[in-house]
Amino acid sequence: MTFSIFSSRKATAAVLLAGVAGLASSCKNYLDIEPTALTTTAATFSTVSGATSAVLGAYDPLSGDNTYGTRLSMYYPYDTDELIGSSGTFDTGRRGIARYKAYASNTEIINPWNNLYQGIERANVCIKYIPQMALYTTGASADTASLHRLYGESLTLRAQYYYELIRNWGDVPAQFSPSSYDQDFNLPNADRNQTLATLIADLATAEKLVPYRSGAGITNERITKGAVKALRARLALQRGGYSLQGNTMTRPADYATYYAIARQECLELLNQRKEHTLNPSFSDLWLGVNQQRHDTYNEIIFEVGMAGSTATGDSKLGYYNGPRLNNSPIYGSTQGAVTVVPTYFYAFDSLDVRRDITIAPYQYASGANVQSAVALNTLYDGKFRRDWHSPPLPGTNNYLGYNWPLIRFADVLLMFAEADNELNGPTAAGRAALLEVRTRAFGGNATRAALNVNTGSKANMFTAIVNERLLEFGAEGIRKYDLLRWNLLADRLASTKANLDLLRAGAAPYNTVPQYQYYKVVNGVVQWQRSFYRPSPAATPGGTTRVNWRQGIDATYVANLRPNGTAVTVGTTTVNSTGSGMAAEYAPGQGKELLPIPQTTLDTDPAIKQNFGY
Repeated sequence: MTFSIFSSRKATAAVLLAGVAGLASSCKNYLDIEPTALTTTAATFSTVSGATSAVLGAYDPLSGDNTYGTRLSMYYPYDTDELIGSSGTFDTGRRGIARYKAYASNTEIINPWNNLYQGIERANVCIKYIPQMALYTTGASADTASLHRLYGESLTLRAQYYYELIRNWGDVPAQFSPSSYDQDFNLPNADRNQTLATLIADLATAEKLVPYRSGAGITNERITKGAVKALRARLALQRGGYSLQGNTMTRPADYATYYAIARQECLELLNQRKEHTLNPSFSDLWLGVNQQRHDTYNEIIFEVGMAGSTATGDSKLGYYNGPRLNNSPIYGSTQGAVTVVPTYFYAFDSLDVRRDITIAPYQYASGANVQSAVALNTLYDGKFRRDWHSPPLPGTNNYLGYNWPLIRFADVLLMFAEADNELNGPTAAGRAALLEVRTRAFGGNATRAALNVNTGSKANMFTAIVNERLLEFGAEGIRKYDLLRWNLLADRLASTKANLDLLRAGAAPYNTVPQYQYYKVVNGVVQWQRSFYRPSPAATPGGTTRVNWRQGIDATYVANLRPNGTAVTVGTTTVNSTGSGMAAEYAPGQGKELLPIPQTTLDTDPAIKQNFGY
């Protein structure tokens, strides 16, 4: 990867406190501290280099298996109308999360919760002690600027950690100072709207302290002003959106105040195009992520740095997800555990370049170095691909060093369009932001991009934005949380299941989808020989290989979208569901839009209450 401040994270991260408020007793060991790195708080916060090491320690929990390396990026955001988490009947692990039947004892819930609070604790230490340093106010100008930046980064990191907790668990304990041995560790659930309001105020402070990208020195994964402003907009939309209270999705009365904050933050970023803008090529953007090269347009505003091929510092992006590779001598192996909802493929216009980047309709058979096509019911997500890694990585190593993009400039454009429309209805500025994203998707063809996009009313503009975010951010862990804050999750899951049955039946709008597809392999790459939008021919075309297309969406596939054990009649066929399909166990009103508070936390903190429905 490119130079990263996280390359020696173990050496720099071990300077902070353990103990996470409200989670366990203070003797719980949350940090793997190397003895050679042990030091005192006073010594750490006596120099700029010491404070820098402390803040790098606060970045550290962003990476690794328990946060954005796997769980928060590839377990928690699915199932939705775009992607399906690891298929199969719900269990006590990742499939329980994906099917909306999670358990409080699930370690895939316990460990990320603990890691996020570990990040908050480390950030709290920095937030307390950095402003107390003499150098913060009386040092040389360079030292003062460095410490102000570090303080702003710490405020931003704390906001990111809490944002992740709130959008997954709702009302979580909130502590804004470091833990101490004499405190009351029995912390109750805090009102998420109050917590978000505090964090949004913190970020208003932080954005005054950190430089824009161009003033930040060497390119790396550290937070800059653009990241703070974009995150503040994201938190404001979360605060102004719907959230689960008990078993009801509700929206705060003061939501417009927060949409105004989001609009202003995005507008200010839209006026700083020398700092961040769209890469004109969607393909180049994602090839760059996989090839681990810097994007000169700086579209990715905030990303989690991954390195080291370890469970604590790296990511399984491109190994856990992406196209399935079966012991390819050149490209190695992957799990291909995340698959595409078949109707998502047909949500894209045929000329939208994003489809063939976001969706990978191929795999590598056992021992093969060339692609082979897959059926419509086994498409893979494609933004992170091991076979795009440069140089190729043969073998079975799980960690590819792929960074996780948290916020892109495309999100700023679409957040602006959304906030502006909510406050003002469709405006020229809002339409321009929406169409800028779409125009790139059509290779710069503005006329094609504007075709069939209805922005004539506030409701139509909102619908266009909902659809555009689906197409733009596939596999980036955004869709589920968008649907939740719009109170559209139940509606979209239900309509997607209904559309899958229409696809099975070959009914409109899927009446021209072929039952089979045909391909050749040219220079190791699948080349489809027929349109995805024309019925199959009577016979297999010469020199091609056939795969199931619509044929793969059968009665069993549709039945398995229902809860395990349900007898489902599809057409004239009755099938007992195994509950292995997209969101099979989801039902509105049961509280499953949020995850359960971990049982380990409930056991050690009697003041906290479990979420509704668990």
